[in-house]
Amino acid sequence: MPAVTPIRSVRERNANERQTAREGVRAGKPAVDRGRAGIYSPANPPTLRPADETAEVRAITRGTIQASMEVLAGIRPIHQLARRLDPRCLANLQHRASLIRRELTRTGNPALARLHRNSIVRSVRVCEVAEGIYEASAVVVDDVRARAVAVRLERSKLVWRVTELVIG
Repeated sequence: MPAVTPIRSVRERNANERQTAREGVRAGKPAVDRGRAGIYSPANPPTLRPADETAEVRAITRGTIQASMEVLAGIRPIHQLARRLDPRCLANLQHRASLIRRELTRTGNPALARLHRNSIVRSVRVCEVAEGIYEASAVVVDDVRARAVAVRLERSKLVWRVTELVIG
């Protein structure tokens, strides 16, 4: 568990910075405008921190699965996933979406119309298999049922690509 800085010491540090700035102005030095916390200024550039790879993979997985469910529901075009999905996964997802649409037009079943609607990714679990390769599983709940989704992500040229996508 990371250490948490007490609020009191943060306030003291800010007060010390303000005091130092006031003294610098009195001495004829130009004041450095640090701006409000979290706002970029040239005098106070944002600090870059290394991204946690597991958190990055979890976020990519969540977004990709949500987008895939929207493709199956017919509310998102498939080409928006072209950069993230492997060509084979993209073709399989497109085939499944077209089968759902064709069956819906053939039967007019209202239960099929609700299938994959209002999908929400409830949880995502990530596991590193090898260097640059992760496998993840997710639970997705929609209007009709809950389903499991499995994903395999591989890093290729600094970009994460989904090489396996299995929707239950």
